[in-house]
Amino acid sequence: MRPFDNNRQGAATRYAAESPTSRAPLWRLMRIIWSNYRFSLMTVAACIVVTSLTTLASTLFTRSLIDDYIAPLTAAATPDYSPLAHTLGLLATVLLIGVVCSYAHSRLMINVSQGTMFTLRTSLFDHMQQLPVSYFDSNAHGKVMSTYTNDIDSLRQMIGSSLPQTLNSLITITATLASMLALSLPLTAVSVVMALVMAWTTTTLGKRSRTHFKTQQEKLAEVNGFIEEIVGGQRVVKVFNHERQAAEQFERLNEQLRASTYDANRIANIVMPVNGNLGHLTYVLIAVMGAWLILDGHIDLSLGTLVAFLTLNKSFARPIANVSQQINSVLNASVGAERVFSLMDEPAEVDDGDVTLVNAVETSDGFLMPTPLPTGLWAWQVPAEGKDGRPRFVKVDGGVELRDVDFGYVPGKTVLHDIDINAMPDWKIAFVGGTGAGKTTVTNLINRFYEIQHGSITIDGIPVSRIQKRSLRRALGMVLQQTHLFTGSVLDNIRYGRLDATDQDCIEAAKLVGADGFIRRLSDGYHTVLTDDGGNLSHGERQLLAIARAAVADPPVLILDEATSSIDTRTERFVQRGMDTLMKGRTTFVIAHRLSTVRGADCIIVLDHGRIAEQGTHNDLLARRGLYYNLASPHPLLKEGEPQ
Repeated sequence: MRPFDNNRQGAATRYAAESPTSRAPLWRLMRIIWSNYRFSLMTVAACIVVTSLTTLASTLFTRSLIDDYIAPLTAAATPDYSPLAHTLGLLATVLLIGVVCSYAHSRLMINVSQGTMFTLRTSLFDHMQQLPVSYFDSNAHGKVMSTYTNDIDSLRQMIGSSLPQTLNSLITITATLASMLALSLPLTAVSVVMALVMAWTTTTLGKRSRTHFKTQQEKLAEVNGFIEEIVGGQRVVKVFNHERQAAEQFERLNEQLRASTYDANRIANIVMPVNGNLGHLTYVLIAVMGAWLILDGHIDLSLGTLVAFLTLNKSFARPIANVSQQINSVLNASVGAERVFSLMDEPAEVDDGDVTLVNAVETSDGFLMPTPLPTGLWAWQVPAEGKDGRPRFVKVDGGVELRDVDFGYVPGKTVLHDIDINAMPDWKIAFVGGTGAGKTTVTNLINRFYEIQHGSITIDGIPVSRIQKRSLRRALGMVLQQTHLFTGSVLDNIRYGRLDATDQDCIEAAKLVGADGFIRRLSDGYHTVLTDDGGNLSHGERQLLAIARAAVADPPVLILDEATSSIDTRTERFVQRGMDTLMKGRTTFVIAHRLSTVRGADCIIVLDHGRIAEQGTHNDLLARRGLYYNLASPHPLLKEGEPQ
């Protein structure tokens, strides 16, 4: 028996590969449980069978107790109770075995449910790492988080409680029905007819309530997403006195959740009392019919048999009532499983590249050879082409070219038109333009966060579509405008850029970008633990750590998306010296609104509504008195003697 599946990648591949329509959600879930816990489930089934049989034995003993012991003992002048005591002792032993088996299957199901939750969360998380950036851009983070919490938890309740109870009920129904048939065929017919009525009631009401349960889970995800958004933006809420409006909006979402939950449970909760009353009605019908059969004398039916049958009828109706009682959990789990597998069925990011990035050394005759050790020299390993069967190695210079690139986030809406950029190795390319001009979109395409619709993008003459995405992104260091720091020490956050970096490498990177000073002033210096996305740091300090993270990665190409936008002017001048050192020897793309940060660029590209309006050096563009000239107005950067 294994508590969980340790094969993370295997689990992700196995359970995320099925098509959305290949299995019903609960059937897919059962398949996962069976594949991981086959022995445990067979043991649980055996224990449930034993438990059901022991319960059935105690019920059937009622007939023998009345007909074989109580009736003769009441008629005897000197009753002998020793046979009865012996039989009761055997019955107690049988019931004790049932108790032990019941405890055993409960413990096993805890292991099965928790292990399955572990496997699902692991598979879900592994698959999430393979999803494209576009998925997270188009889905609220709260919705994704709700899948990990609420939907997974609904499956836990179903597996740990509803599944064994349902199995127990099915076994009990089968064994009880066989016993009832042996006791009385006419009375069994009445029980079966009423059981079919109860089953029809459960199925009909269950179908109606499932739609409401699906709505309930969707509204719960919306509420979670809203709470996460408000907690993350609490300062903005307070600064703009938005507390009342936020509370009103939450009340509306919460009311929608309450209404959907009410509708779901209103229908589902009817099932149990309806089936309970049908069970009572069945009991009365059998009692009346049994009494009539005994008094009429046409059928040999003893009083003990009737009492035993009435008890069996309760045992027959109770499992159906138990199943109806679990309908809420099963329906909720069905919706939860549908949402979990919907995320697992999201197409993974396509990576069909065959060119990889390797450390290289240069031989005496000028050839490049791969090496497992870092050398500071990178090369693209191109698979063998031709008859020699040897891969080709191309030195990473960092030359990037975009030719006739068109792109749109959604079909039919192009946001970039005919983009032509030729970034020579070691050049500094700056993008300027208004908000929404397409500056960040260009860098996202170089990273292959999105795929272009037309044109080509190459690095060192190799199409980025041929480069494996891990290798491509290892060659591209990126500092985003919105920084994100993880829970851990300052060193851990800097080392995120290169996991094999030593502490000294991280410290040198921090010194390079000017972050060493404020880090050493922290309570524990480089070992200070950051939490809540570095909430105890200023925005500028967080940005400096993000820049240090890119510095320790030491990539051949840098992308700086407003990297100094959150740093004051004085600090910017200090950091710029480190940035200039960092940019030496590598191709750099800079996105900036402050024209002072792009003035020394080898080429400034002015974007306007997804098109390249102008490109050239700072002085060339000012001399043209075009869009860049207008962006620079009132021209505080112009030196004396520059064109006015």
